[in-house]
Amino acid sequence: MTTDRPCLPQRTTAARLIVVIRGEQATQYAPVLETLAGAGIRSVELTLSTPGTLEQLPGLLERFGDQLDIGIGTVTDPSDLRIAAERGAQYVVTPLTRDDLLEVAAEEGIPLVPGGLTPSELHAGWAAGAAAVKVFPASVVGPGYVSDLRGPFPGIRVIPSGGVDLEAAGAWLQAGAEAVSVGGPLLGDALRGGSLDALADRAAQFVGVTTREAGA
Repeated sequence: MTTDRPCLPQRTTAARLIVVIRGEQATQYAPVLETLAGAGIRSVELTLSTPGTLEQLPGLLERFGDQLDIGIGTVTDPSDLRIAAERGAQYVVTPLTRDDLLEVAAEEGIPLVPGGLTPSELHAGWAAGAAAVKVFPASVVGPGYVSDLRGPFPGIRVIPSGGVDLEAAGAWLQAGAEAVSVGGPLLGDALRGGSLDALADRAAQFVGVTTREAGA
């Protein structure tokens, strides 16, 4: 078991909310990121299932890096993980737990959040030095899973993903989750031409539920 564990960026840890952005093209990111940052969002996960994400990353970091932590998600290939790290990603999220991804993240010194559902998968990622582990799909198990996992695995940092709406976000955090990973319930139709004002309203609601109070 490793003790050399990179931590998630401070803004992400304080915000306790990662907004997962999955679109048709990476060129859609900028107006959405601008709206989210203005509404108080401090951490976003840009997904490799959106074409052009790694190409757009340096420019987005230059434009929004003073307001947002920008991570790269849906990483399944070690070479993509290396490129993400080289281009400035502040953390990486994977949908699975795999040794080669954990090894590359350790070599690059970048915080990794590997995904899993079973205790065996989640413990494997945590024991290998993950910054936190992503419970996916979170809707299958519910917030009580945090305490279930901490029985045999004290100290494990859990981030639920998949089906986390506003109510569930509050419940997971109250149960002790490190942060929540939220996509559709917050983004809605914003990437399909929907209202950015409505996006800002939804984002502000989530920020109100998730942001850690000073000194808490």
